[in-house]
Amino acid sequence: MTLLYLVAVKLYAFAIVIASLFNKKAAQWVSGRKNWKSKIASVLKPGEKRLLFHCASFGEFEQGKPVLEALKNHYPQHKIVLTFFSPSGYENKKNDPLADYVFYLPVDGPFNSKNFIELIQPEMAFFVKYDFWHYYIKTFKDKKIPVYFVSSIFRPTQIFFQWYGKFFDKMLRRVTHFFVQNQGSLELLYKNSIPQVTVTGDTRFDRVFEASQHPKPLPEIETFKGKHKLFVAGSTWGADEQLVAALIPDLESDYKIIVVPHEIKETKISKLKILLGNEAIRYTEWDKKQTSARILIIDNMGMLASIYQYADLVYIGGGFGKGIHNILEAAVYGTPIIFGPKYKKFREADELVHWKGAFSINNERGLRDKVFELIHEPGRIDKIKEINTRYINNNKGATNLIINYLKMNP
Repeated sequence: MTLLYLVAVKLYAFAIVIASLFNKKAAQWVSGRKNWKSKIASVLKPGEKRLLFHCASFGEFEQGKPVLEALKNHYPQHKIVLTFFSPSGYENKKNDPLADYVFYLPVDGPFNSKNFIELIQPEMAFFVKYDFWHYYIKTFKDKKIPVYFVSSIFRPTQIFFQWYGKFFDKMLRRVTHFFVQNQGSLELLYKNSIPQVTVTGDTRFDRVFEASQHPKPLPEIETFKGKHKLFVAGSTWGADEQLVAALIPDLESDYKIIVVPHEIKETKISKLKILLGNEAIRYTEWDKKQTSARILIIDNMGMLASIYQYADLVYIGGGFGKGIHNILEAAVYGTPIIFGPKYKKFREADELVHWKGAFSINNERGLRDKVFELIHEPGRIDKIKEINTRYINNNKGATNLIINYLKMNP
């Protein structure tokens, strides 16, 4: 099985090399790993104590950021080595001040893992959520370097727990400790004789709570909203945008609309502007002093999380595709949230639907009915704000639990 795993990893890497000929992201993946040994050796300083903090991509970095900040404070004498598997993480965070060094994680293999770890020489390693790599985990174990997984979540359907998954099961057994999101993950690991686990919760709650305490002001969005109510459709895909476009003619005139598509390619934005009609203005073409505009299309990156602070109603995209996007960035402000039917894999969405702080719809009629229900039922939105705020407050604190465990188990 080890040979099959190695072949699969090599084939995956080879496929990305081929894709790099015509795909920018794949090209970044390949070029970022060229001559990695000499690149790393040339910047590391001798005699340093180091911690390794690994994230698969940008999303995992945002999830693990509270832990990274806490580690930096708790281990001030250590240098932080931040690694990514994906360009979406590396390209966005290669100059992040939280890290002393930022690298791509070399492709897993017996020589790469050994050489990389011997170069870095970390005293501890932290992996956010997933990214289980056989040779890396084995090398950490062989070299007696503690490796921790943060905000992990496990389900019975995963390969680790199948009769044919013994090879992958061994990875779990070599991990020093798991900090998992929920009781179900703990019970599943216990059931499979993996006792090195603590339920700490999801560090994303800490992340969004911290951000909400000092939200980045967006004066231009305040100007756009004015004295109106604001409907925000965030991280939308085509199916979501069709629903939002159908809603707009019936949405009451005291509501303004902001649409933040998941992709901001020029062709995508142009089609979206046509779909939303003449009232729609692109953010990059908008005269920020113009207050009469009703629909604003955000055609740049990095604004969505800050926009949510101004929203009165939020629609989150992705629920008609592979699954919904981050709802916690909106929930932290108490805002009522609506999304499509594919949300069951996301604990926070499932729980907020149960508590009636978020709502799932299946079609245009469902979105229209839910929006009008929320708008016209007296006191409903205020009650939802209480539910969502309480939910965030009750679930934050994972970072402190992780750091306290490390203090007690040095």
